[in-house]
This record gives sequence, structure tokens and C-alpha cells, in this order.
Amino acid sequence: MGDTVVVEAANGHDVGIVTLSGPVVLPQLRRNKIDILNYEFRKIFRKAKALDIERWQEAIAREHTTMIRSRQIAVSLNLNMKIGDVEFQGDGTKAIFYYIADERVDFRQLIRCFADEFRIRVEMKQIGARQEAGLIGGIGVCGQELCCSRYMSDFKSITTQAARTQDLSLNPQKLAGQCSKLKCCINYEAAAYIDAHTNIPHLRGPLETEEGPAYLVKTDTLKGVMWFSYEQNSMTNMFPLEAQRVVEIIRLNRKGVVVPNINPRKEAKLPEFMSAVGEDSISRFDEKGGASKNKPQRRNNKGFRGKKRGNNGPGNNNREK
Repeated sequence: MGDTVVVEAANGHDVGIVTLSGPVVLPQLRRNKIDILNYEFRKIFRKAKALDIERWQEAIAREHTTMIRSRQIAVSLNLNMKIGDVEFQGDGTKAIFYYIADERVDFRQLIRCFADEFRIRVEMKQIGARQEAGLIGGIGVCGQELCCSRYMSDFKSITTQAARTQDLSLNPQKLAGQCSKLKCCINYEAAAYIDAHTNIPHLRGPLETEEGPAYLVKTDTLKGVMWFSYEQNSMTNMFPLEAQRVVEIIRLNRKGVVVPNINPRKEAKLPEFMSAVGEDSISRFDEKGGASKNKPQRRNNKGFRGKKRGNNGPGNNNREK
């Protein structure tokens, strides 16, 4: 694994890197629906030499400039198409141009222009928006590499019903990926939500209780919890109920029974009003004699030093007289 090899191509040869070997190859072939008995496998000629790798790297370096120039030629011919990527063969004699188009495009003149401009054999291959994102690559909103460029090989259809099943906001800017289509990850948990929805009862109206009708506000499908409020079209004072408990209440309401208080939350006691008038005096800072404990007391060293100097200095008796 990891060796660079020269393999057989339709015309000429190509260069690739060995990514799998041994018994793990067979499951990968089955996943890609490749019939081992009837599929024509290409031959591996040899390990790539330094000259083969150098020519291969030169071909890769030409891909970006070729793509930019090919887009300019397509615009000059007024073709309603977008060239998303260009892939050169390892020997540099052939290139595959991947393009996106909403309708059928007659690119016979385009192929002749490409052949004259780049001096190579040209192959045009139409792809979808998801495949283009997989070829280009990028980072998704989750902070990881795009799934279509990392491991996905087949693209299943994605509908907004999968988003509704998961109670996702139908905001096109949040649901769309870099390909401007619905994100592939929307389908990842859709099956789990569909199974969880079987345990959630369907409400045709509010629950009848002694405190009044309780209206459904939201549902946590995976936890099996439903949130209700006594105020219609309001998210204030909500309380949760288990899905099985809601089923029992619906059964009792159909029999004409009005259930008692179903709010499991106890009302919080409001703190009593307390007046602070008279507890502290406004003039407490004006009282004298209250020396601060934190304020350091300054020692009167000036008089002490003068008295000491007067006792020892000459002429002290004259000053006392």
C-alpha cells in the first residue's frame, strides 16, 4: 500500500497510488457493485520511476490553468455549462473535463477548440452538483471535510420531508450545503426519528384538564417528551409530559373524563417582602472616634526626634532659660 504504480489506460498509461490490498479489496468491490467475473481490470505495468512521477506532476500542474482557459472558451461559444474540474492522465496526453449543465449541450465545437488549444485528447463527462462538491472538496459547517469528498460514493435523494421528520427549521440557508443542495447529513438520523415517531401520539386538540386546556408547544422526539402550556400559542409556563402519560390522558378525555392537575412542576414560592428601613443609619459614617482598623496609624516621630536632638545638642540650657 502507498506505492506509486503505472497502470494501463485506454490510450497510453496512467499513474496511481495503491490504496487497498489483500482481503479488504473484495468488500470494496461489492460496495461499488463491480462484478468480479465480468469486469475488465486494468493491468499494472510496473512501479513508477522518477521520470513517470515527474511527468505525472507536470500534468497535475497544468490542470488549474487548463480549467480556467476552458471556461473562457466555453463562455466565448455561448454554451450554458460550467466546467468544474479538469483531470489529466498520468502521461499528459489526455484530459477529462467535468462539467455541469441544466440541459443538453452540443459541445462538438468545444471539443475541437480544446484539442487545438491544449494539444490533447479530450473527454467530456457530465456530473451533478453534489459530485462537483466532492471533486473540489472543502470544509462543512461541522468543521470536518465534506462527506461527499471524504467517503461517499453514491448520492441518495434528499427531501425536505426528512428535515420535517427531525423537526428542523426549514431555512434554506441552513439546510443547504456547499453544493447549494440539501445537506447529505440530513438523511443520517432520519430513520431513527421515524422509528421514534411511532411512540409519539398524534393530538387533534388540547388536553382537557381541571385547570383548563393544555396546548402542545413542542415535542422532543428522541426523549419521548412532549411540552404543554395552558396558554395557547405561547411558550411561557411550559411543563413536560412523557409520551405514555399523554396517551393515557387522551384515552381518558375520549371517555369524557377531565383529568386533574397534570403539571408536575410545583409552583415556586415567591419571597416575602422585607423592608430594610431603619436597619442602618445614614449618619453612621459621620460618627467620631471610630478609627478605621485597616488604616495604618502614623507615628509622630518628628517631635520625638527634636526632643532627642535638644537634649544632646550644645546650648540646650540657654534655650530652656
